[in-house]
Amino acid sequence: AGNLQAYTVHVVRTLEAKEAIAIASDQEFIATAPVVLVFCADIERSERKYGERGAEIYAVQDATIACAYAQLAAANEGLGSVWVGGFEPLEVARIVNAVAYEIPVAVLPIGHTKEKPDATSRRPIEDIVREV
Repeated sequence: AGNLQAYTVHVVRTLEAKEAIAIASDQEFIATAPVVLVFCADIERSERKYGERGAEIYAVQDATIACAYAQLAAANEGLGSVWVGGFEPLEVARIVNAVAYEIPVAVLPIGHTKEKPDATSRRPIEDIVREV
């Protein structure tokens, strides 16, 4: 929103921090990834320009878009990743030393996959797209 880039990316490489994030996410595999990215919405940055809507929506959108693009970039480099959205945000914020106005939105473990995952099913386009 407004090219504010209202997000922060915390790069996690230490086993201790990855294990703590794995516990906070209830996802053991996170600890085995070589690198874990934690995308945080910078609510203060967006709120300064857009007020409450910036803090509640635009900063989250910015962080979400950044994570999605990072996931695409990782895939382009032949790496595997998985979006993790279920975690204890206060605990993840503590682990990555986020400041008070940084709210964790997504955790993205990245690394080489042991096997090629099966394609996942997708909803039919007719269920998703509606013409107005």
